[in-house]
Amino acid sequence: MNKKLIIEKLIEQLNVELDKAKGAYATSKNLTQDSEFKAESKWDTRSIEAGYLAGAQKVRVDELEMDVKMIEDLGDEKNNKKSTIGIGSLVEINLNGNSKKYFIAPTAGGTMINIDGEVLLVISVFSPIGNAVMDLVGGDSFELEMGGTNREYEVVSFC
Repeated sequence: MNKKLIIEKLIEQLNVELDKAKGAYATSKNLTQDSEFKAESKWDTRSIEAGYLAGAQKVRVDELEMDVKMIEDLGDEKNNKKSTIGIGSLVEINLNGNSKKYFIAPTAGGTMINIDGEVLLVISVFSPIGNAVMDLVGGDSFELEMGGTNREYEVVSFC
């Protein structure tokens, strides 16, 4: 699987989400200035609430813009082969005989990417699995406690 294509698809998905967030922000910001939202009494808080919503939407827009930038920066890095798993690695991990592919990213954890019918999950370095695989190599095992149960994972391969 081509990491450049993974990064492109991830940026594409983040930009779709960013466009939606910008639309939601513009709508909520316009509500704060709408004459119908003007307070009719001291207990009428519609415009104040719209302002809170606009502020939260703006924060989400800023976060997504930063996420896009971080992923774009991954694509700008040299494609030199790393000796251990790190940010930007594509990792195949085995759990109980089932192998899954993960892309290790600084952000956008939980995003599913489908490339030519093959699905992989983007995991953040801040997730339990993302953190545990950092600096490992193929053949290494690691254990995580999830839901009160220890699970043993094995790194099948990475690039």
